[in-house]
Amino acid sequence: MDDPRPWEQIREHYEIEKELAARLRNANTAERRGLYPIVYSELMRRVPHHPSLAYRKVPKGQGRPKSEEAGLIKRYVRPRDTYLELGPGDGSLAILVAAHARRVIVVDVSDESVRAFQTPANFELVLTDGTAIPVPDASVDVAFSNQVMEHLHPDDALAQHREIHRILVPGGTYLCITPNRLFGPHDISKHFDDVATGLHLREYTNTEVARIFRSIGFRKCRRFISRGDHVIVLPEFPAPVLEWLLERVSASSRRAASSWSLLRLLMGGDVKILARK
Repeated sequence: MDDPRPWEQIREHYEIEKELAARLRNANTAERRGLYPIVYSELMRRVPHHPSLAYRKVPKGQGRPKSEEAGLIKRYVRPRDTYLELGPGDGSLAILVAAHARRVIVVDVSDESVRAFQTPANFELVLTDGTAIPVPDASVDVAFSNQVMEHLHPDDALAQHREIHRILVPGGTYLCITPNRLFGPHDISKHFDDVATGLHLREYTNTEVARIFRSIGFRKCRRFISRGDHVIVLPEFPAPVLEWLLERVSASSRRAASSWSLLRLLMGGDVKILARK
């Protein structure tokens, strides 16, 4: 178990999150507008032992960005660029980028995470209803999301990525990281189910994400892997073939295979896609 809480609390968390996820899954497009912040606020209120609440109790509520994330930014964001991040978490990565980018925009469903720390002059928060990104066309050079896509209803994920394509400059870069469905689920339902039933409303494979991005209009999609602050861009192959094979074995076998060094080298633990407009 990677969760230190008593089993009773884990079970309670699961039941509540599954209930809230069903509310989002069953809502229509209009109803989901504004529902995301309500659902997540209710989750934190009803699950006072939620792991993210324990993290927020750390002084200043802000840590250091992962070296993999910092390596991505060092490689792709230049001093004259406008950088946009969806779901900034504790804001540590966006603050790092603000030190050497012209402008930083973070997009979230509430301002709760940003209120905990001071932000520089070139840092801006914009609020979203879960899909719309109120930023002008062709105004962003690099967009980044990490563990965001899976939290959206599939229809909203598609709409949000159309927005990302719209706001990127021609030739702009979008870096997307999301859990790989084949090695999941990755939300609280991992302790109970073979498919995500919590607030990961849908998890994806490399093949599925690349197909979605191409349908939106991104002209290039490549996988990447990161080790420390080193980033390697890879061709899509052999991910589609490996994912096709993994689809045909049991969920327990896939989870066991996720620890194999060679498979992790070829696939990585997450879906990581670099898309160019």
